[in-house]
Amino acid sequence: MSIEELTIHRPAPNPLALEHSALFLDLDGTLAPIAARPQDVHPDPRRTDLLERLCAALEGRLAVVTGRTLADADRILEGRVTAVAAVHGLVRRDAAGALHQHSVHPRLHEAAEAFRAFAARDSGLIVEEKGLSVALHFRLARHCGEAARACARRISAETGLAVQDGDMVEELRTPGPTKADSVEAFMTEPPFKGAVPIFLGDDATDEDGFAAAQALGGFGVLVGAARPTGARCRLTDVAAALAWLRAAL
Repeated sequence: MSIEELTIHRPAPNPLALEHSALFLDLDGTLAPIAARPQDVHPDPRRTDLLERLCAALEGRLAVVTGRTLADADRILEGRVTAVAAVHGLVRRDAAGALHQHSVHPRLHEAAEAFRAFAARDSGLIVEEKGLSVALHFRLARHCGEAARACARRISAETGLAVQDGDMVEELRTPGPTKADSVEAFMTEPPFKGAVPIFLGDDATDEDGFAAAQALGGFGVLVGAARPTGARCRLTDVAAALAWLRAAL
């Protein structure tokens, strides 16, 4: 095995022990396959049933931590998961159902207008407005990726919005809480407090979640192709992640 392979290789996680664990689960690329357009991800009764049974077995110690809006996460998860951190941590609904939301950046509308102007160059570019952030998807226009990244960085420098790199998406977000902050906040509250956090995610937006879980005595699990990561373990794809979760029940 080469030095590079040693750097990125991660073993599969041991079977999930539910008794003392707390699960933090990304959505796209982890619980649901990546779709060409955000709106193409739909509810799946089998996934909903799995999450409901896991949440019951964990006595509520399950949260979904996603870049999607809270409304969109609820749509996909059929409203069955109470604890959700949305928009990369800028919105958080705790296990008791209380909502914690950051204030919107005053120049976000300018970023949205600039992204819409950029997207006019190609029909495959999609602008997604999330209330506290705006995303420019280029999965259907990959040849525009470099220009999209440059556009996001220019707007960030002009407005003070934070750049959130993702899988075929550039996002400009209100500076504020992250996925890591969400994990830390959940872990101070019942029923998560005192458990071992395990964070499953697939891309760069999940790396701070992996780091938070490890700092709190748990670990991260990368879902997808091997790459340099802070996660301790890896599962090959969404199907493998769902199978690993299902095997614990």
